[in-house]
Amino acid sequence: MALEIERKFLVKGDAYKDVAFSRSKIIQGYICGHPTVRIRVRDDRGFLTVKGGSNDGGLSRYEFETEVPLADALAMMRLCQKGVVEKTRWLVKADDGHVVEVDEFHGDNEGLIVAEIELGSADEPFSKPAFLDREVTGVRRYYNSHLRTYPYVLWSLEEKGGSR
Repeated sequence: MALEIERKFLVKGDAYKDVAFSRSKIIQGYICGHPTVRIRVRDDRGFLTVKGGSNDGGLSRYEFETEVPLADALAMMRLCQKGVVEKTRWLVKADDGHVVEVDEFHGDNEGLIVAEIELGSADEPFSKPAFLDREVTGVRRYYNSHLRTYPYVLWSLEEKGGSR
């Protein structure tokens, strides 16, 4: 099981689309919340992921992910709790070589765009592309599992404005 270390940011504008080297459609559902057990369909591939809780304000947590046959992933989606998260993921290479994953949400989360940068250690330096805005690492409402139960469409103006 790997330790996932990532920083999360809101995104301003859509300049990331012009510099992205890849994009894919993602639909994911959740079987349970603690630990988080997620089923994901990314384009034509299926994945089962288990994520543990964070002890450092959302910066890192243990994650186990394995690819499963697409037919199995689609069947497991029927076992998921109510609500799915739909998004387009854009991959952008930062100036320093890090890959920035930009998630443009759809459905009940339309209008929300969040980016993540995975790091090798909590103190690893990284180049911050100009399209990254305020950091929201550890802010629960931006977790995909939380967006399933409290989607962006329900957020107050204050929440959408970036109040932590």
